[in-house]
Amino acid sequence: MITEDNLNADMFRAIFEAIPSFAFVVDDDLRIQEYNTAAAEFLLGERATILKHRGGEVLYCLHSSEVPEGCGRAPFCKECVVRNSVNEAFQGSRVVRRRTKLEILRDKEKIEIYALVTATPFHYMRSQFVLLIVEDISEITELKRMIPICSVCKKVRDDKESWLRIEAYFKNNLDVDFSHGYCPECFKKEMAKIK
Repeated sequence: MITEDNLNADMFRAIFEAIPSFAFVVDDDLRIQEYNTAAAEFLLGERATILKHRGGEVLYCLHSSEVPEGCGRAPFCKECVVRNSVNEAFQGSRVVRRRTKLEILRDKEKIEIYALVTATPFHYMRSQFVLLIVEDISEITELKRMIPICSVCKKVRDDKESWLRIEAYFKNNLDVDFSHGYCPECFKKEMAKIK
Protein backbone atom coordinates (compact mmCIF):
# COMPACT_ATOMS: atom_id res chain seq x y z
CA MET A 1 0.00 0.00 0.00
CA ILE A 2 1.42 3.38 -1.03
CA THR A 3 0.92 6.04 1.58
CA GLU A 4 1.40 9.77 1.21
CA ASP A 5 4.46 9.54 3.48
CA ASN A 6 6.01 6.87 1.24
CA LEU A 7 5.24 8.91 -1.85
CA ASN A 8 6.81 12.04 -0.31
CA ALA A 9 9.90 10.11 0.83
CA ASP A 10 10.31 8.60 -2.64
CA MET A 11 9.91 11.99 -4.28
CA PHE A 12 12.46 13.65 -1.99
CA ARG A 13 14.92 10.81 -2.57
CA ALA A 14 14.45 11.18 -6.34
CA ILE A 15 15.07 14.94 -6.09
CA PHE A 16 18.21 14.35 -3.98
CA GLU A 17 19.51 11.83 -6.53
CA ALA A 18 18.76 14.21 -9.42
CA ILE A 19 21.08 16.93 -8.08
CA PRO A 20 23.95 16.94 -10.62
CA SER A 21 26.55 18.12 -8.08
CA PHE A 22 27.99 16.29 -5.09
CA ALA A 23 25.30 16.42 -2.40
CA PHE A 24 25.84 15.33 1.19
CA VAL A 25 23.75 15.42 4.35
CA VAL A 26 26.21 16.15 7.16
CA ASP A 27 26.13 16.64 10.91
CA ASP A 28 27.90 19.36 12.89
CA ASP A 29 31.23 17.46 12.75
CA LEU A 30 30.97 17.17 8.94
CA ARG A 31 30.21 13.45 9.24
CA ILE A 32 28.35 12.20 6.18
CA GLN A 33 24.87 10.90 6.95
CA GLU A 34 23.80 10.46 3.31
CA TYR A 35 25.06 11.29 -0.19
CA ASN A 36 23.71 11.28 -3.73
CA THR A 37 24.65 9.44 -6.93
CA ALA A 38 26.86 12.28 -8.23
CA ALA A 39 28.93 12.13 -5.04
CA ALA A 40 29.03 8.31 -5.14
CA GLU A 41 30.53 8.40 -8.63
CA PHE A 42 33.35 10.63 -7.37
CA LEU A 43 34.03 8.95 -4.03
CA LEU A 44 36.39 6.03 -3.81
CA GLY A 45 34.86 3.55 -1.44
CA GLU A 46 31.95 1.47 -0.34
CA ARG A 47 28.95 2.95 1.44
CA ALA A 48 30.15 1.60 4.80
CA THR A 49 33.48 3.44 4.45
CA ILE A 50 31.70 6.72 3.61
CA LEU A 51 28.73 7.02 5.96
CA LYS A 52 29.50 8.48 9.41
CA HIS A 53 32.99 9.49 8.26
CA ARG A 54 34.09 13.13 8.01
CA GLY A 55 33.94 14.82 4.63
CA GLY A 56 37.65 15.53 4.33
CA GLU A 57 38.50 11.89 4.98
CA VAL A 58 36.02 10.63 2.39
CA LEU A 59 37.02 13.23 -0.23
CA TYR A 60 40.71 12.57 0.49
CA CYS A 61 41.50 16.15 1.44
CA LEU A 62 45.29 16.61 1.70
CA HIS A 63 44.92 18.06 5.16
CA SER A 64 42.72 15.34 6.65
CA SER A 65 45.72 13.09 7.19
CA GLU A 66 48.07 15.73 8.62
CA VAL A 67 47.15 14.82 12.20
CA PRO A 68 46.05 11.48 13.70
CA GLU A 69 42.66 12.96 14.72
CA GLY A 70 41.76 13.44 11.03
CA CYS A 71 39.48 15.88 9.23
CA GLY A 72 38.78 19.09 11.09
CA ARG A 73 41.66 18.79 13.50
CA ALA A 74 44.73 19.93 11.48
CA PRO A 75 45.92 23.55 11.65
CA PHE A 76 44.71 24.16 8.06
CA CYS A 77 41.19 23.06 8.99
CA LYS A 78 40.58 26.37 10.77
CA GLU A 79 40.61 27.97 7.29
CA CYS A 80 38.65 25.20 5.53
CA VAL A 81 35.82 26.78 3.53
CA VAL A 82 33.76 23.57 3.56
CA ARG A 83 33.98 23.10 7.33
CA ASN A 84 33.49 26.81 8.06
CA SER A 85 30.47 27.00 5.73
CA VAL A 86 28.86 24.04 7.49
CA ASN A 87 29.63 25.53 10.91
CA GLU A 88 28.21 28.90 9.88
CA ALA A 89 25.06 27.26 8.50
CA PHE A 90 24.54 25.44 11.81
CA GLN A 91 25.22 28.52 13.94
CA GLY A 92 23.26 31.06 11.93
CA SER A 93 20.54 28.79 10.56
CA ARG A 94 21.05 30.29 7.12
CA VAL A 95 22.32 29.30 3.69
CA VAL A 96 26.05 29.87 3.16
CA ARG A 97 27.65 29.94 -0.31
CA ARG A 98 31.38 30.27 -0.92
CA ARG A 99 33.97 29.50 -3.56
CA THR A 100 37.09 27.56 -2.70
CA LYS A 101 39.93 25.47 -4.06
CA LEU A 102 39.88 21.88 -2.79
CA GLU A 103 43.19 20.03 -2.74
CA ILE A 104 42.60 16.30 -2.76
CA LEU A 105 44.47 13.10 -3.47
CA ARG A 106 43.14 11.02 -6.33
CA ASP A 107 45.03 7.83 -7.20
CA LYS A 108 48.02 9.13 -5.17
CA GLU A 109 48.09 12.30 -7.25
CA LYS A 110 47.27 15.78 -5.91
CA ILE A 111 44.49 17.46 -7.83
CA GLU A 112 42.84 20.82 -7.36
CA ILE A 113 39.13 21.33 -7.79
CA TYR A 114 37.65 24.80 -7.77
CA ALA A 115 34.27 24.47 -6.11
CA LEU A 116 31.20 26.42 -5.14
CA VAL A 117 30.18 25.20 -1.69
CA THR A 118 26.60 25.63 -0.49
CA ALA A 119 25.61 24.71 3.06
CA THR A 120 21.88 24.75 3.89
CA PRO A 121 20.67 23.88 7.39
CA PHE A 122 17.53 21.82 7.95
CA HIS A 123 15.80 19.81 10.68
CA TYR A 124 14.77 16.20 10.36
CA MET A 125 13.29 14.05 13.11
CA ARG A 126 14.27 16.56 15.82
CA SER A 127 17.90 16.68 14.69
CA GLN A 128 19.69 19.41 12.79
CA PHE A 129 21.68 18.67 9.65
CA VAL A 130 23.19 20.57 6.74
CA LEU A 131 22.68 19.82 3.08
CA LEU A 132 26.16 20.33 1.64
CA ILE A 133 26.38 20.83 -2.14
CA VAL A 134 29.81 20.91 -3.78
CA GLU A 135 29.72 22.11 -7.40
CA ASP A 136 32.83 21.68 -9.52
CA ILE A 137 33.46 25.08 -11.14
CA SER A 138 37.02 24.32 -12.28
CA GLU A 139 36.23 24.94 -15.94
CA ILE A 140 34.65 28.32 -15.22
CA THR A 141 37.54 29.28 -12.93
CA GLU A 142 40.06 28.37 -15.60
CA LEU A 143 38.24 30.64 -18.05
CA LYS A 144 38.37 33.48 -15.54
CA ARG A 145 42.08 33.03 -14.89
CA MET A 146 43.46 33.32 -18.40
CA ILE A 147 41.56 34.28 -21.52
CA PRO A 148 43.74 35.28 -24.49
CA ILE A 149 42.41 38.54 -25.88
CA CYS A 150 43.68 40.74 -28.69
CA SER A 151 45.00 44.01 -27.33
CA VAL A 152 43.73 45.92 -30.40
CA CYS A 153 40.34 44.54 -31.48
CA LYS A 154 39.49 42.77 -28.18
CA LYS A 155 38.58 39.46 -29.86
CA VAL A 156 39.15 36.33 -27.79
CA ARG A 157 41.04 33.24 -28.95
CA ASP A 158 39.23 29.96 -28.33
CA ASP A 159 40.65 26.43 -28.05
CA LYS A 160 40.44 25.99 -31.82
CA GLU A 161 42.74 28.97 -32.38
CA SER A 162 39.84 30.98 -33.81
CA TRP A 163 39.41 34.62 -32.86
CA LEU A 164 35.87 35.47 -31.77
CA ARG A 165 34.08 38.54 -30.52
CA ILE A 166 33.96 38.32 -26.75
CA GLU A 167 30.18 37.86 -26.82
CA ALA A 168 30.48 34.83 -29.15
CA TYR A 169 33.28 33.33 -27.04
CA PHE A 170 31.20 33.43 -23.86
CA LYS A 171 28.08 32.20 -25.66
CA ASN A 172 29.96 29.23 -27.15
CA ASN A 173 31.85 28.28 -23.98
CA LEU A 174 29.50 29.16 -21.13
CA ASP A 175 26.13 29.73 -22.80
CA VAL A 176 26.23 33.30 -21.49
CA ASP A 177 24.42 36.07 -23.33
CA PHE A 178 25.35 39.73 -23.10
CA SER A 179 23.17 42.79 -23.00
CA HIS A 180 24.66 46.02 -24.26
CA GLY A 181 24.57 49.48 -22.84
CA TYR A 182 26.87 52.41 -22.15
CA CYS A 183 29.18 52.96 -19.22
CA PRO A 184 29.00 56.54 -17.83
CA GLU A 185 32.15 57.66 -19.71
CA CYS A 186 31.04 56.32 -23.08
CA PHE A 187 27.53 57.67 -22.57
CA LYS A 188 28.95 61.17 -22.12
CA LYS A 189 31.13 60.79 -25.22
CA GLU A 190 28.23 59.52 -27.34
CA MET A 191 25.91 62.26 -26.09
CA ALA A 192 28.58 64.85 -26.94
CA LYS A 193 28.65 63.53 -30.52
CA ILE A 194 24.89 64.04 -30.84
CA LYS A 195 24.90 67.64 -29.57
